[in-house]
Amino acid sequence: MPFSIRPLDNSLDAALQHKIDNKTKPLGALGQLERMALQIGRIQKTLTPSLTNPHILVFAGDHGAAKAGVSAFPQEVTWQMVENYLAGGAGINVFARQNGMALKIVDAGVAHDFGKRKDLVDASMGPGTRSYLSEPAMTLAECEAALAKGAEIARGLNDAGCNVLGFGEMGIGNTASASLITHALTGTPLIDCVGRGTGLNDAGLTRKRDLLAQAVERAKLPAQPDPRSVLAEFGGFEIVMMAGAMLGAAQRGMVLLIDGFIVTSALLAAARIAPNVREYCIFCHRSAEPGHLAQLRELGGDPLIDLGLRLGEGTGAALAWPLVRAAVAFLNEMASFESAGVSEQC
Repeated sequence: MPFSIRPLDNSLDAALQHKIDNKTKPLGALGQLERMALQIGRIQKTLTPSLTNPHILVFAGDHGAAKAGVSAFPQEVTWQMVENYLAGGAGINVFARQNGMALKIVDAGVAHDFGKRKDLVDASMGPGTRSYLSEPAMTLAECEAALAKGAEIARGLNDAGCNVLGFGEMGIGNTASASLITHALTGTPLIDCVGRGTGLNDAGLTRKRDLLAQAVERAKLPAQPDPRSVLAEFGGFEIVMMAGAMLGAAQRGMVLLIDGFIVTSALLAAARIAPNVREYCIFCHRSAEPGHLAQLRELGGDPLIDLGLRLGEGTGAALAWPLVRAAVAFLNEMASFESAGVSEQC
């Protein structure tokens, strides 16, 4: 399906910058908060932006290659962690509750039957992908269907009043998938895209690198591959559906909160499909996974926080959310030199 995303309207840039510069502070003194306030004002086409009904979506899916040993954990941990999310006990549950964000879990393709559950979105494409070690992870038709489902989920939340969407994921083996996507779309050497994921030891990391090199050799993608082909070859249903949700959210003019390595792999693909999606994104944290550096370099991302995080789940987005709120709050509530009766700087 086509995704047409408009570039941000810059007609209010001068007025927004004037409003920012005339707050009671030295020019540029709020650093990234000022740049974020300008960006959100541009996204919403207003001098008084508002952030309403913020949500985090955690997309979950299983990977066929996980059974070959690309992760330190068995595949069953995917569905077990989904149960943990639904019970409210995971890190993302804690941080979302702490910061007043609604949390929904999307079953994009987990090898488990969860039944109907509160806060679970059933969008399953099946019990996980095939192993990219021997064949494409999914067909192009499945890839297109997952993109469309993700966009539909984002539009549904927007219809319900959400204009800020954070992204998280769960899927044993998905750091390996993200590494392959990053390598294919950025041209970064594979060894620089592959990290320890859930905590592989040295032997496990070597095995992971060898397996992923095998997958690259099997796929034989061109130097400038089509992003949908990359997703079909190496993606998980959760990564593809997440990319679709990013595209659908940007089409609706929502603010996108981008988490770490795996979420950014979905954004890499989304940005190749519709480059203007990048303008709607706030990069929330710098992941400890080495491939995240290549992703940020490719996308020009400047994350808000750097805490050595590598949990995933959208935890970086939830932790950065108070800073996003602060950017809008100072723009809307901080006094100007004129209103406060303070002499302006020379």
